[in-house]
Amino acid sequence: MHPLLSIRNLSIQFKTESVITEAVKNISFDVNRGEIVAIVGESGSGKSVTALSILRLLPVPPAKYTSGQILFSENGEQQPDLLQLADAALRQLRGKKISMIFQEPMTSLNPVFTCGNQVMEAIQLHEKLSSRQAKERAIALFQQVKLPDPAGMFNRYPHQLSGGQKQRVMIAMAMSCNPSLLICDEPTTALDVTVQKNILQLIKELQQLTHMGVIFITHDLGLVGEMADRAVVMYKGEIVEQGLTSEIFSKAKHPYTQALLACRPVLHRKGERLPTVSDFMDMPGSGPIPQAPHITSYPASTNLQPSTPNLTTGAVQPELINVQNLSVWFPAGRTFPGRPKTFVRAVDNVSFTVRKGETLGLVGESGCGKTTLGRTLLRLIKPISGRILYNGINLATLEGRQLKSMRKDIQIIFQDPYSSLNPRITIGDAIAEPLKVHGLVETRQQRRDQVMNLLEKVSLKPDHFNRYPHEFSGGQRQRIVIARALALNPSFLVCDESVSALDVSVQAQVLNLLNDLKKEFGFTVVFISHDLAVVHYVSDRIMVMNQGKIEEIGTADEVYYHPRTEYTRKLIASVPKGVVS
Repeated sequence: MHPLLSIRNLSIQFKTESVITEAVKNISFDVNRGEIVAIVGESGSGKSVTALSILRLLPVPPAKYTSGQILFSENGEQQPDLLQLADAALRQLRGKKISMIFQEPMTSLNPVFTCGNQVMEAIQLHEKLSSRQAKERAIALFQQVKLPDPAGMFNRYPHQLSGGQKQRVMIAMAMSCNPSLLICDEPTTALDVTVQKNILQLIKELQQLTHMGVIFITHDLGLVGEMADRAVVMYKGEIVEQGLTSEIFSKAKHPYTQALLACRPVLHRKGERLPTVSDFMDMPGSGPIPQAPHITSYPASTNLQPSTPNLTTGAVQPELINVQNLSVWFPAGRTFPGRPKTFVRAVDNVSFTVRKGETLGLVGESGCGKTTLGRTLLRLIKPISGRILYNGINLATLEGRQLKSMRKDIQIIFQDPYSSLNPRITIGDAIAEPLKVHGLVETRQQRRDQVMNLLEKVSLKPDHFNRYPHEFSGGQRQRIVIARALALNPSFLVCDESVSALDVSVQAQVLNLLNDLKKEFGFTVVFISHDLAVVHYVSDRIMVMNQGKIEEIGTADEVYYHPRTEYTRKLIASVPKGVVS
């Protein structure tokens, strides 16, 4: 019996102008029917290139398959090499025998067609069904993937669905012809923990029901531990380690695998420096990998950051931010004259304080109001009622020059650094711009010198000054927006999902950087995230939001280990077990 999929000595390169990049280097692995195989590694390791090559979705050129075979054997008998298959035969295979769930459902779904029509198209492309039969199948699939109101969802457009619902539509489309192999490329990266748990549970249920093989691509080791039977670890285009997931997690042999496992925030106390990939690659065999504490056990000791003396020494620090009865409502529909019918209460009568030098973690599901609250604190959104006292000054009532003068003290690091950087200006000019706007530095040379100093602080090089945003990796762009936020030496910083989309190794570097800069500059932080392990690592206190209201607030250890409300317990229970146990 042959494996369902067998990749043998596959090498792929990309040629652009005169530069040749070896994206995949002589890799080999198998996937059996009824098995989940995870491909794990940091950005640029070759995970997605490998997955796209199976269906030959890479554009040729610039891609070139320089060696290897991809053998697909649905019935256990030897089948032709997919790399040599004619285009017509390959089109019959795509979607019917091998399906793929892409990373970003919004860009994978056509915005001008309803979700139902797109699933119908996939069905009718491979099966001779009437429109009525295809529609019935599509609605049945929507029910199978547990979409609310399946018949209603059929006529909705992608923009009318939440992120988790769009991902379920993609799963329904991928499962429409009962494939033998399902490829999942980072299917839950941008989803909050509860939606993520539901999507993963759905994929696993469908896999067990149909006995299909699954390739699960991710940079989240917690998901690997929970989902996969076997794991393939990739680094710089090569497979450095593969085997049973349990063995790799407990007895990782390669320094890179050891680094990925060791740099997870859940394994480290607050303020403790996270190990990085370079630490392990420079010192092979650097010792046993730390074990994560079980989620229900309270740690024997805690080591809170020295930058928060209110928690470590008992000395009460003065309040920097005092929020009183803050509300932000958005119109949810309008009458013909344009008057609002109803309102969404994104932030609903919220009150809390943030002390000087403190890091307050803000967590909750998508749509709970945490991003709206963060932006309202900085007056990027105007509240309908309430007070935001910053050093006793009510930001909620400031306008014009008064508000502009406060901007240099309050800054934000946005979730997506690429969209928050102007693609037309160099990163040196982007960092220098706030210095010029607020007139803090007189000459161009002085601004350049200050930017160079900031680049050095965020571990970027001086020659990066004249490069554009598209020339940097995701982790480097995150460092750039951190440097820009710190250019004005603010006393208050909002980090809005600033490490959510980063792989675990780059995330460790950015968190170390934020900790270092916080100790040096002494700023106060509201850290917004749906990753409870990260929030627990960086925060002194955690505030949980649900439907615009504060569900609970307390020290990081109290909320993480002894949650008081059912909602918080549900959030913590949704954290992948591979992370916390």
